[in-house]
Amino acid sequence: MKLRIGKLNVPVPIIQGGMAVRVSTAPLAAAVANEGGIGVIAGTGMSSDELRQEIRSARELSSGIIGVNIMFAARDFAGLVHAAIDEGIDLVISGAGFSRDIFAWGKEGDVPIIPIVSTARLAVLAEKMGASAVVAEGKEAGGHLGTDRPMREILPEVKAAVSVPVIAAGGIVDGQDFKETMEMGADGVQMGTRFAASVECNASDEFKELYVNAAKDDVVLIESPVGMVGRGLKNNFQRMIEEEENLEIDKCRGCLKKCSQKYCIIDALHNACKDGNPAKALVFAGERVDKIKEILPVRRIFEELLNA
Repeated sequence: MKLRIGKLNVPVPIIQGGMAVRVSTAPLAAAVANEGGIGVIAGTGMSSDELRQEIRSARELSSGIIGVNIMFAARDFAGLVHAAIDEGIDLVISGAGFSRDIFAWGKEGDVPIIPIVSTARLAVLAEKMGASAVVAEGKEAGGHLGTDRPMREILPEVKAAVSVPVIAAGGIVDGQDFKETMEMGADGVQMGTRFAASVECNASDEFKELYVNAAKDDVVLIESPVGMVGRGLKNNFQRMIEEEENLEIDKCRGCLKKCSQKYCIIDALHNACKDGNPAKALVFAGERVDKIKEILPVRRIFEELLNA
């Protein structure tokens, strides 16, 4: 059941999704890497120096495989990718858009590049450009979405179209989900929501409790200022977005290449991580967050995933 990505041998084919802002930081990534999976630091919303420090901190906590996830829509996308490569990161995952330049950067630094795709066509293009693997993500995923189709439809199409490893993402929460997805032919899985509700996750207890207490009908689609829709939880902030209320931006940092400026997504995601304040927080979560009933250590999560 091992996974090979480029020169990397991954003992357990589980990638922890990169969740911004500051949900996926060094302690979570290191804990996942220590269990044999791939731990991922979310670089979006950090400066290059902050990302470098997170990578160094993760290295101090683990000798396992550490990657970064950087959103293509971020204005400092190139700077963050180069900073991670300079720090000797093991791999780079990128979504919320598609970068053609990143493959040359990865080749130059001998770092595997893994784009998140939602179609076989984009997966084929990624492989031609040098992707070491692709993440095939369905509509069930939390955060920014590139499709309205379920992972179970997308996965076999992508598998049939490319020869690089295909990592399935979207709606994978427990051991039964993991087992069924691997039996469908996935080379591995990427999971975000389940790991957000872990002891090692950097988010506040208030944030994690939102996941534990979420019901199925609490999960909705939310318009993002990056020009995409995202999947998250109902709250007062989400309602204000939906009703197009005036959400003032205190100070625009120009952090996105394109932004509607309807609200500051970096502040909203940071507020979610900090305390989950329903009036100020955008809480991204996957479609099946209701399956999460308790906050667990990463080791327990792995045990439950692998022993179903």
